[in-house]
Amino acid sequence: MFSVIGVDGGVFRGSLEHLLATHRVPALPHLRGIDQDVDEPATEARTGPAHDDKRYHAAAAAYAVAERPHPERGPIYHAYQVMSRHVLTLSPDVNVVEAWRALAARGVGQAPVVNAERKLVGLVSRTHLLRVLNEEDGHLRDVLARTVADVMETPVVSAEPIADVRRIARVMLEYHVPALPIVDESSSVLVGIVSRSDILRCVIIDPPITLWA
Repeated sequence: MFSVIGVDGGVFRGSLEHLLATHRVPALPHLRGIDQDVDEPATEARTGPAHDDKRYHAAAAAYAVAERPHPERGPIYHAYQVMSRHVLTLSPDVNVVEAWRALAARGVGQAPVVNAERKLVGLVSRTHLLRVLNEEDGHLRDVLARTVADVMETPVVSAEPIADVRRIARVMLEYHVPALPIVDESSSVLVGIVSRSDILRCVIIDPPITLWA
């Protein structure tokens, strides 16, 4: 399942086909997951306890049966198996200068935005921040008094932990994003992120992988 999530919560939840047919959101450039800890205002979103993997495994097994992959195809991998579980996030109330510095310190172009309950509410990029500030020779100037909430992209597309990587790859292509936030199916809490690198890594480490839908 895929979702479109905004500040007021989910506005869509359904299959890939329904998503592509009914919901178009602006393309988001250079979304990346971050494995390192970062200083405030960034926060770190982690998955829940280990029993979550068992829950996802059971759901994924049922999903795989429903999909009935051709016996000659390789295994189907799911988001929870390949996603980065530590993600750089920003709070909506962080001012744009702090947000810029957090992104620049890690060489990251974008970051998911989460609320106090760690629920996904948007995405913010350097491009968004440049609408309200200027950078010259590495120094910020002409900064307007704005927060991340004022400039972030919302709503945004996300996937659930049992979404298979073939469909995640399709969404990345359709929406021109290099990664997709992964949210808990029942709470919309951010639990990870799947990037192009994550998909390529599972192809390299454990081929063959079924990448077509």
